[in-house]
Amino acid sequence: MLDHCSISHKGGIVLWSRSFTPDAAHLASSSSSPVNSLIREALIEGRTAEEKYEKDGYAVKWTFVNDLELIFVVAYQRILQLTYVDDLLAAMKRLFIQYFEPFVAAFVASLHSINNVKAAAVQGSTWDFAKTFERWDVIFDKLLKGLEEKAAQDRKSRLRTTVRPPIETCSPPSDEHDTAPTINPDTPQDEQQIARNVQALKSRLRGRGGRRGGRGGRADLSGGRESPADSDSDTQPKRKVKAKTGRKWGDEAPTESDMASLDFSVDKEASGVDVGSHDLQSLVDQSSWDWDFSRDRGVDDADDAIANALRPLDAKAAGSEGSLGKFSSLFSRLTGSKVLTEADLKPVLDAMKQHLMKKNVAMEIADKVCESVGESLVGKKVGGFQTINNAVRVALSTSLTRILTPKTSTDLLLSIRTKLSAPLASNQQRMPYSITFVGVNGVGKSTNLSKVCFWLIQNGFRVLIAACDTFRSGAVEQLRVHVRNLSMLGVNGAGDSKGQVELFERGYGKDAAGIAREAINFARDNDFDVVLIDTAGRMQDNEPLMRALAKLVSVNNPDKIIFVGEALVGNEAVDQLTKFDRALRKGRGIDGMLVTKWDTVDDKVGAALSMTYVTGQPIIFVGCGQTYTDLRQLRVANVVQAILKD
Repeated sequence: MLDHCSISHKGGIVLWSRSFTPDAAHLASSSSSPVNSLIREALIEGRTAEEKYEKDGYAVKWTFVNDLELIFVVAYQRILQLTYVDDLLAAMKRLFIQYFEPFVAAFVASLHSINNVKAAAVQGSTWDFAKTFERWDVIFDKLLKGLEEKAAQDRKSRLRTTVRPPIETCSPPSDEHDTAPTINPDTPQDEQQIARNVQALKSRLRGRGGRRGGRGGRADLSGGRESPADSDSDTQPKRKVKAKTGRKWGDEAPTESDMASLDFSVDKEASGVDVGSHDLQSLVDQSSWDWDFSRDRGVDDADDAIANALRPLDAKAAGSEGSLGKFSSLFSRLTGSKVLTEADLKPVLDAMKQHLMKKNVAMEIADKVCESVGESLVGKKVGGFQTINNAVRVALSTSLTRILTPKTSTDLLLSIRTKLSAPLASNQQRMPYSITFVGVNGVGKSTNLSKVCFWLIQNGFRVLIAACDTFRSGAVEQLRVHVRNLSMLGVNGAGDSKGQVELFERGYGKDAAGIAREAINFARDNDFDVVLIDTAGRMQDNEPLMRALAKLVSVNNPDKIIFVGEALVGNEAVDQLTKFDRALRKGRGIDGMLVTKWDTVDDKVGAALSMTYVTGQPIIFVGCGQTYTDLRQLRVANVVQAILKD
């Protein structure tokens, strides 16, 4: 059973919706509904290549009508295996366009008018969606009922056993085994064979009765042989073969009767029933008289429309091109009204996928991005001077910009100042802002942590570095060297930065979660503003170390969790981000990313796209050198330009 179904414009205007339960109706009106989550986390971020979206026990599927800018959405309980949802979406799309395309086209045109603000204000009250889509409720009910009944029949047919039970033939015992008819139930038999079997069975029964009667007296000699039947039902009537009447051919001259019998040029009057005559009234449907063919199509033909909408797509595609197919295609190219199809886009999207992979985008992400771009272009018309390649390039640029654009604030300074300036109760002590750096081995966590520390010192914060990498030899000493160097650097006219940065360490072999907790308490008691927690590098497949990292996060609950990854990662980015985010997702996920070695990849910056697509979180910083000042913020326009560069 469905929970919610809706048809809306891409701009956010809901044209029609229905909730099937009171709980679903209440949830649909809230901001945490599965449909709103789909829009925020999938459609806006360009993740439309996924098969379905799952949120809070709900599964959501959708489809687009790009030329009318419509979105069809169906939500249902994830535990329910509804097999007809895809067919329902496809049929809804066809039927809705079939019935309401002029109305929706006029509505979309009004939204794109020159004075869109004034037009929307004036025409907002004239678009009566409830009245316009009254008959859509009836059509939708018929469509949904038919699909649910078909799904129920399919379930029954799957559950029904296909093995037939053996047919037991109970026959009386007989000594004459050779006279018993052998009947195979799987072999088809004609009427004569059945009659012979019945006659043989009767003969056997009479023979048994004669032998049993012979024990006490005289035997019935006629009981053992086949005797004529006692009734008409026992006799099998013989078929009379109608002889073919031959024509006379010879040397003698034909008579008048022969000539009349050979004359087939006129109808002959025969006595009795006139077989050749027809009742003309029976050939005409009386209900068709006075039929007005000019009247509008109503809900009465909904059954035929639903049946046509449920036909396979291949059947319609096969018959769509008639004798004028080639000419109309040529005409559309000349007039600039070319409608993009999947066949037109496939070679261009394949080439674009190879281009993205050359730019260091993970193969899985490149495939999904191209599929999403294709879905956004199917059904759209290209201009007279616009080629398919240009249309795909523009759509890809829009999609990449949408994916890379941060959905949350990346202003780390604002977040720190907001927490430090928040009002507190008199009995509470202010907690420092904590940031945890996680990632695999060798990507540069400690080095880029020191760059972030220098950036925070420049902005006037006191920073405490917690050495929670108690596994790698030399990790604590590396941080000690960074702290010494940062303390000697003068910031804002000062000769040095002593007192602005310190190191908190407890040696090796200790519990990292406990050290982080002690460091946060130490920073609270000594008026430090920010705590930077350095963790040990670990591979994403190392379950014990991943559980230890999840424990550190759950115990200390840092304000930011930053994943540090390198720009050279390639396809491994998907696996790393997915497993790190999954390990931390029990409590919370990754809040942002820092991409290192950005200066070594030239224009092959696809790792940024892969990381952002997997997590949905922004890239806060990129490391582009080996000094403390080589830290930059990501500019989306530059990344998109580098990816699209030939």
